[in-house]
Amino acid sequence: MFQALLVLNIVNRTIARIELADGSVTTVVGDTGSVPDGIAYDRTAGRIYWTTMGTPDFDPELPLDDHNFDFSPKNGSLESAALDGTDRRQILPVGALTTGKQLDADFVAGQLYWSDREGRRVSRVGVEGTGSTDLVVNPATGDKAEECVGIAIDPAGNALYWTQKGPAKGGRGRIFRANLVVPEGQTAANRTDIEVLWNHLPEPIDLWLDTTNGYLYWTDRGAEPAGNTLNRAPIPARGESGGTPEILARGFAEAIGLAVDLEAGLAYVTDLGGSVRAVALDRSSDSVIAKFEGQSLTGIVGVQ
Repeated sequence: MFQALLVLNIVNRTIARIELADGSVTTVVGDTGSVPDGIAYDRTAGRIYWTTMGTPDFDPELPLDDHNFDFSPKNGSLESAALDGTDRRQILPVGALTTGKQLDADFVAGQLYWSDREGRRVSRVGVEGTGSTDLVVNPATGDKAEECVGIAIDPAGNALYWTQKGPAKGGRGRIFRANLVVPEGQTAANRTDIEVLWNHLPEPIDLWLDTTNGYLYWTDRGAEPAGNTLNRAPIPARGESGGTPEILARGFAEAIGLAVDLEAGLAYVTDLGGSVRAVALDRSSDSVIAKFEGQSLTGIVGVQ
């Protein structure tokens, strides 16, 4: 069961720790780098890993909302620190990726996996920064349909899941699955084992995989009524499409990060409005457990 939550704040560029016993909040990392997004925690090593989206270009004549920031400059990174914020390391330096989004990990194998949105790819690297490899590379379409955002891995099932949210509020979001290893003789750009599990979703963002009970959870920041929601659906068998998702919660202010505590029966969701909500998996409760006024939150991970 989670004892605390670590959440990324993109406004003040921090990692905050929320104690679930009393709701107290402390700052673990005071300067994450520009626009942190995905986070993972290695309990055995006592280390945090996170991605950054890098510094965007923007038009000062337009409103300063996230849709008017251009993250196409290649200046994202992959960072790490001990759980208390000490021993800061750079796993991949600024410029090694374009726009680092959700991060997942197989710590037994010593591998980190992430989606790169404007980089239009899904990639993997060792926890020490070696062996960086692209697993999926999409061609540029010019309409954001090819941009990868969320990610979840199933090492035992040899499966990689990711989202492509599509244009903002466009109703063209998709969730994909492929093998964790690129098929022999193929490349990340031409692999033939990719399945589209869900199509025409509002704007799916982060994923969380429950292999114990056979469910995939995801946040969606798209247009209501199906957007700005927390969703769940059974994981489809190979070669099958996903069924109609169950909406567990609505009304988020641009839902982003997701962490599920199966033992507690709770899903924790962050949004760009600065809230952290705890949603019961049986839908019996839904409450804001922390509010960061004037801030925007992205990635979240539980600490046991």
